[in-house]
Amino acid sequence: MPVSSESPRECSCELPAALPRRAFLKTTAAGLALASASRIWLPPAALAAPTAQSASETLASQLFRSLSPEQRALLCFQFDHPLREEIDNNWLITKKPISESLNPDQQNLVQQIYRQLHAPDFVDRAMQQIVHDSEGKGFNGGTSVALFGEPGSGQFEFVVTGRHCTRRCDGDSVAGAAFGGPIFYGHQAGDKDREPSDHPGNVFWYQAKRVNEVFQALDGKQREVALIDGRSRPERATETVRLSRRRDGLSGIPMGSLAADQRGLVRQVLADLLSPFRAADSAEALKLMDAQGLDDLHLAFFKQQDMGNDGVWDVWQIEGPNMLWYFRGEPHVHCWVHIRA
Repeated sequence: MPVSSESPRECSCELPAALPRRAFLKTTAAGLALASASRIWLPPAALAAPTAQSASETLASQLFRSLSPEQRALLCFQFDHPLREEIDNNWLITKKPISESLNPDQQNLVQQIYRQLHAPDFVDRAMQQIVHDSEGKGFNGGTSVALFGEPGSGQFEFVVTGRHCTRRCDGDSVAGAAFGGPIFYGHQAGDKDREPSDHPGNVFWYQAKRVNEVFQALDGKQREVALIDGRSRPERATETVRLSRRRDGLSGIPMGSLAADQRGLVRQVLADLLSPFRAADSAEALKLMDAQGLDDLHLAFFKQQDMGNDGVWDVWQIEGPNMLWYFRGEPHVHCWVHIRA
């Protein structure tokens, strides 16, 4: 989907008065516990990264072996093909949907692979989102797949794309890369491109609400640093998630400047952002983030894209030298994620 063409506007709202940090964290503790009750919370080293024997990878290998020579010519590429690392918010990676490139049994395999890439309590919402956003084409008519390398070679990756979708499974073939490389997810809830400011029915809006809790935990001076009086980065396909490799000059407030309790809240929120995804991917992403530490990450909110002028920031990003989590909730949710060692 194209970026909204609406011209930039000044936010006329007043920032909410900052609660004392410890008072805010104390008053929200019960709510955080309730919000996390149905989500996956992982100790950093509790689970390993995905392997070639993980459920999605096993099904992807089965799909590969079921392909005819004609299908392989259309869907299969060398592992080092540059297409493997491309990403966009609305595209077919092999130009034909699976309804035209795969038989019904193979189409069912793709759906099962996609389902297994999510946490069990999020699977139904994930399927709801991708079917709704297919604009009447359904899962099979709205998605396309590509396979890179060969199963059993140590270099094999499956990629599924569509509207509001670029997702991967690689069995950890791509060393030091969460999710096997950059991913995209999003949702346009309802029939209108521009959602109401509270984004009713959007399956990913909870993520913005959680990150806004971090903003509420900041004091007044910290908010001034975190809130950018401008617009966020443009969406330019793969360029959108190119990592800066820089520690200095990033937008927003550095996590290293936060107090210990604020950093603890950030760590909880990062785990919650990962809760839609399968446990192995979440664990690998947390492990990579913990290894590089939070201090070099910057958190930024974008003032001019506040839908409804309600002080609940619809657009934000968490960025570091080897990580970008960019959430653009205007006019509906687009989210770009890239995490490396």
